[in-house]
Amino acid sequence: MPEKNTIAITNNLLENNAIATPSNLLEKNSIATTSNLLENNAIATPSNLLEKNSIATTNNLPEKNSIAPPASNIKGKNNISENTIIIYTDGASSGNPGPGGIGVYLKFREHEKEISESIGHTTNNIAELTAIQRALLELKRHDLPVRLYTDSSYALGILTKGWKASKNQELVADIRKLIGKFKDIRFIKTKGHAGIEGNERADTLATRAIKK
Repeated sequence: MPEKNTIAITNNLLENNAIATPSNLLEKNSIATTSNLLENNAIATPSNLLEKNSIATTNNLPEKNSIAPPASNIKGKNNISENTIIIYTDGASSGNPGPGGIGVYLKFREHEKEISESIGHTTNNIAELTAIQRALLELKRHDLPVRLYTDSSYALGILTKGWKASKNQELVADIRKLIGKFKDIRFIKTKGHAGIEGNERADTLATRAIKK
């Protein structure tokens, strides 16, 4: 796999565009850029991502106590309409625990965005959850339907099946709060390493991030 991060660039976004990033990126920024951003962008730029707990680390994740099941709004029908935001996420850890990375692939109509970020020393489960958190933080509009695909049975169980979190409670709680902001969001299990384009792209982005 190539070591250099691939950065997607999308221009000329339409009025209801769901993918938006800033025009001024730092040299090491891993987020794709776009231009001509209009008022109704549904995906936030890094300038407004830096809210509380945007990316969790292994240093602030408690390991005791359980968290209640997630909000019921994630149990909507799996309808895919023109205005649906499609997300594929993946997390990777070399050594588990070891150097970790996340990959996020977002698509809204003809517009796409990729995120590949290193998250330091971590586990596979934390990387999978952090990728989901990062993807949801990227969305500016909460009224559009969202379909998030992951190959992590752990993440799906924790976020959609009411599994109790014996570890990573703070990260799980933050994600559940994000989920509660969306009017129509559904998490969907996808098979890993099965040639599914979105999943393969997210996997590549996560793996590549480990090498940064």
